[in-house]
Amino acid sequence: MIYLVLAIVSSACVSIFMRLSEHYIKSEMAMFLANYGICTVLAFIFMEYTLGETLSQGGAVILGLGLTTGALYLGGFMLLKYNMKHNGIVLSSTFMKLGVLIPTLMAVVIFGEMPEALQILGIILALAAIVVIQFEKESIKEGNKKLWLLLVLIGSGMADAMSNIYEQVGPPGGKDGFLLITFGTALLLTCAIMLIGKMQFGKADLLFGMLIGIPNYFSARFLLLALGSVDAVIAYPVYSVATLITITLVGLLCFHEKLSRKKAVALVMIVAALCLLNM
Repeated sequence: MIYLVLAIVSSACVSIFMRLSEHYIKSEMAMFLANYGICTVLAFIFMEYTLGETLSQGGAVILGLGLTTGALYLGGFMLLKYNMKHNGIVLSSTFMKLGVLIPTLMAVVIFGEMPEALQILGIILALAAIVVIQFEKESIKEGNKKLWLLLVLIGSGMADAMSNIYEQVGPPGGKDGFLLITFGTALLLTCAIMLIGKMQFGKADLLFGMLIGIPNYFSARFLLLALGSVDAVIAYPVYSVATLITITLVGLLCFHEKLSRKKAVALVMIVAALCLLNM
């Protein structure tokens, strides 16, 4: 459970640093370039320079899943940016959070993880809380591009699900190699996009990208380690809602954001859901 807690804290730090960067960065893509660069360096360090040995244990699986996950990481980010522009940040964030449905249902349907009755209730309550805490009146607009919202849900959910897929089919000793290939793929794809678009970057872009990259790497690493001891059907909903409540509390205490009645109700639902999921 300690790995899951560390994954939640790391994931929340990513959002906090991104919030702090809003008024300083000029190029989001450059910031993510630095982010994936740091993630790749950290993954290489934790590999202990044994990539060749790791790949020899299950190279095809590690390489295939790593390449796919890296593409999903960057693709999910691009889809989220597109949806924020055309559907608004609230509705887009809601569907991104609802992506937790995919790894949770995959754990039940494909990998046969069966939650208890109270845990099922906790999952339902957690998903309901995500909807309540994100939906606001302004999120319902005419002309929303429903297909793109569905794609961001699928993209975000599939990216999260890859950790559990690796846990089920990948070699136990190859987790660091999997992360190295994942972040290395995202880094190379980001470089290609910047080169093709001839994008510029500044010092602030690189600085905040590096700050985001450290917790971003560890959130992926700790989640992967947590799945070795906590069932995915429990880990994913807890990871999602606990990160959400942490970010909300930081927003209230540090950024002086106001808590609406809907969000207050949702926070109570989240606490109840976490209790049920851990019974």
